[in-house]
Amino acid sequence: MVGREAFQGELQHLEELIIELAKKTKEQLKAAIDTLYEADVLQAEQVIQKDKELDDLDMKINEEAIVLIARQQPVATDLRRLVVALRISNDLERMADNAKNVAKSAIHLGENHGIQVHPSIQEMKKIAVEMIDLAILSYENEDITLARKLASLDDVVDNMYSTMLRELLEETATNPQKIQHIMQMAFSGRYVERIGDHATNIGEDVMYLVKGESLDLNN
Repeated sequence: MVGREAFQGELQHLEELIIELAKKTKEQLKAAIDTLYEADVLQAEQVIQKDKELDDLDMKINEEAIVLIARQQPVATDLRRLVVALRISNDLERMADNAKNVAKSAIHLGENHGIQVHPSIQEMKKIAVEMIDLAILSYENEDITLARKLASLDDVVDNMYSTMLRELLEETATNPQKIQHIMQMAFSGRYVERIGDHATNIGEDVMYLVKGESLDLNN
């Protein structure tokens, strides 16, 4: 019984690390988008540097989960919980990478690019932040109802990105001299759109955790 209680405590600690990673990822996304709109190259560099901290946390989660699998040889339900922890950590780390890429785009744009950053990127970010919160809440509570809501939010982000991309491509026709800057905005929108995809993946992981079967929330 003591061994089982210790194992449950280690699982709880793993979940707490994942929640910490989610919070840090969300803050990275917010900061990265701010650098884009404020043309703040210094802050963009700080976002890029901080990504190492999130990579290290993801590695810690992976190492702890693998040690638990090796040491405890968990039964099917607990093994599924550990596999889901690894998946979610990986998706959060990749979200953070996309936030870092937004910061890189801000650096490419520079401090005096003279272009208004498309407002849709800010709106997409707000929904992406909501999706991260919803995904982690569904994980904490093992709530498949919350997990299912991610699919409709992801559709909203996808549609906003498609509309924004079309408008940006039209702008390249009238401002060909600004094509490199316009494309950096398109890339940034794509990075935020990918964050929405990863949040939806977490919803699918929660579905797998609760129901024991893989489901595609986008279908």
